[in-house]
Amino acid sequence: MKVGVIGASGRMGQAVIAALQTSSQHSLSAAIVSDNSARRGQAVATTHYQTLAEVQQQPDVLIDFSLPQALTDNLDYALQHQLPLVVCTTGLDASQQQQLAAAAQQIPILYARNTSVGVALLEQLVALSAAALPDADIEVFEAHHKHKKDGPSGTALALGEAAARGRRQHFDDINAGVRGNGERRDGSIGFSVLRAADIVGEHQVMLAQTGERIELNHRVSDRSIFAQGALRAGAWLVGQAPGLYKMQDILNLQETLQRLLDSESGE
Repeated sequence: MKVGVIGASGRMGQAVIAALQTSSQHSLSAAIVSDNSARRGQAVATTHYQTLAEVQQQPDVLIDFSLPQALTDNLDYALQHQLPLVVCTTGLDASQQQQLAAAAQQIPILYARNTSVGVALLEQLVALSAAALPDADIEVFEAHHKHKKDGPSGTALALGEAAARGRRQHFDDINAGVRGNGERRDGSIGFSVLRAADIVGEHQVMLAQTGERIELNHRVSDRSIFAQGALRAGAWLVGQAPGLYKMQDILNLQETLQRLLDSESGE
């Protein structure tokens, strides 16, 4: 599989390129950067850093780890060339997510604010736990390196959304954001954010009831986990029909959970 990496000069873009350089199945066909990038024109692997307009060797799939403001151009390029697109950009607003949904009517798009397989599983566990404990207070803790710009992280928000789905509620109605002083509103989902040193990524979802609590944790010590997950997502997306997909689709988690429930009911 030939991969075009958008946002190639960033931390995650570099991690994906490093993973491609050691892969026997996939290769880097385009390392895409912004027009004003200092790396533009420099050599990397068997190609060089270039803008979208400069891409000559078309990839089989695009993996986007760029910034939200680049989304429109990236979608236009993918649509023009009918390329599958893995969007890993965090911080997209509601209108940009609508852009994704519209573009997904013509090409396959996988939107993942976190490409870790473990986080995909965690989201399902959070939804299940929130449904089973409808009265529990929910708090999402997240910690990242001190250079991360957005907060709460996209992953933390996705976990909050998973909890809301589990309770069949609209996330915006119960999102308390990063909490400060004052009493907690019943049924709300709160967030706590830490930025320090070189923490790659840590997330914890606490479901607390009087007298007991459940804590669901996920920690990453090497960002290559995200790169491997992005490549797995890209390989899966090639050949899929147009549509808007998520990491859980790759793992068939819904089918796995249904089989488990069926086996339990059959005992």
